[in-house]
Amino acid sequence: MMTSKPQPQLAVAPLPWIEILTYWVLSFGSHLYSFYQLHIFSKEHEAGLQREFHLEKGLLNGFNRDTSDFEWSFWTGWAKRSLLWTLIGHGVISRLTSIFYPKLRLPALTLYGLLAATNVLGIKGVSVLLVHLGLSFSVAQLRKPALSWACNLLLLCTFHIQQLQEIQRGWYETEEEYYLLLFSVAVCGLRFISFSLEHCWCPLERGGIEQLYWLFSYTFYHPFFYNGPIITYKDYVEQMWRPAEESDKDKSAFSYFVLRSGRIILWWCIAEYMIHVIYMHSIQSNETYLEILPPWALGGLALALVQFFFVKYLVLFGLPSMLATSDNLVPPKLPRCVSIMYSFTGMWRHFDEGLYRWLIRYIYVPLGGSHHGPLYKMFSTGLAFGFVCLWHGGHDYLRYWALMNWAGVLVENGLKSLFASSFIHSIVEQNFSAAMERRCVALLSAFSTAMLILSNLVFLGGIHVGRIFWKRVFVQGWSTVLPPMLAFLYCFAQIGLERTSHPP
Repeated sequence: MMTSKPQPQLAVAPLPWIEILTYWVLSFGSHLYSFYQLHIFSKEHEAGLQREFHLEKGLLNGFNRDTSDFEWSFWTGWAKRSLLWTLIGHGVISRLTSIFYPKLRLPALTLYGLLAATNVLGIKGVSVLLVHLGLSFSVAQLRKPALSWACNLLLLCTFHIQQLQEIQRGWYETEEEYYLLLFSVAVCGLRFISFSLEHCWCPLERGGIEQLYWLFSYTFYHPFFYNGPIITYKDYVEQMWRPAEESDKDKSAFSYFVLRSGRIILWWCIAEYMIHVIYMHSIQSNETYLEILPPWALGGLALALVQFFFVKYLVLFGLPSMLATSDNLVPPKLPRCVSIMYSFTGMWRHFDEGLYRWLIRYIYVPLGGSHHGPLYKMFSTGLAFGFVCLWHGGHDYLRYWALMNWAGVLVENGLKSLFASSFIHSIVEQNFSAAMERRCVALLSAFSTAMLILSNLVFLGGIHVGRIFWKRVFVQGWSTVLPPMLAFLYCFAQIGLERTSHPP
């Protein structure tokens, strides 16, 4: 799954331009045609979906809006209520303090983040975070990584104490407010682990009060507070400690702000357009519709679900990352398009880069990683996936998803080691050209991508979606649906390999 060092760029042999053009045409064409077929199915069954899922009146005339995706409805609802405005407020305060009172910028942003969190979560909700922060900080002073891990894992497990859940629900008038507290505590939990382990490994020279101040700043940094993306405590302190950029860069900063804001608005429009013309989230919630979907529409549903997830996180990570960049931080790269992800390893490395780096630094490498043989690598990778499963809630479908990803990564790493062996490598070198090697890699990647999509469907839709997709494609459609699907996935993999060889 992971390595402790950056991976070198894969050497990808060039192919004839007409072949690459064919892959592009088939990839775009299959996306558009499958989406169109899913749109037709959505309109044909709109009345039934309306009765069962209560589609909202859309922003576009003649279209309804599918609000069944909890995450998108949740965050867009909170953005309209308060989060968008508090993020703008953060940007204004950061800019004004940078110009007039640079030394007060960090204290001002910390205080603003604390007040913004209190305004939304309430004093009781913020008190929960402060208790977690205090316990993590206190245990970290013992400089025992195992104790810090035990403390923070126990704090994360408090999510599952029913009596505590009922008490916290009683603090709020709506479920949405309670869920916002859960999301905040979960994301802050990663920050507490990061601080604790950094302090255990390399005790800071600063005094206890200054350490606590930096932990407060790290925890309540407003753009990343509720949903990430994740950066480590070490990176946060080092980057915030750097002097602010000179004022002669104001013009380029303004251009960046305008261009990035335009891109975020465009991504939001694409996401909204998708849930207006394709009722994918409502369809996936009904097994009857999944069973009667035509093959092309079934493929369109799988692509639409993962593409919407990608675009959604371009928006959810895009605005916080833009503000963080203006604060002199270096946020993780935004997710890479899932249609050109041709491996489990690549998906983990490039979709949520912040979480990937966090898992590398605090779980994979400390447990041995790839430096102590294959058994340690399997163990480290398995525990990393196990932690992600627990952090997301530990539900049944998450366990299946984590196991599928773990198995996928192990198989990919096993095949990579096999083909890197001197015996197999010499056979390949003697019998295949570089271009043919690339085609073979893309063919193997098509099978990996099929399993990757299946695991993502389990994550996004639940076990029933993965089960029906498996039955219809791999069991019932092994001779009719599976071959053309693998052919198109082969084209997707070739586009992904082309991007790898020519990164933007």
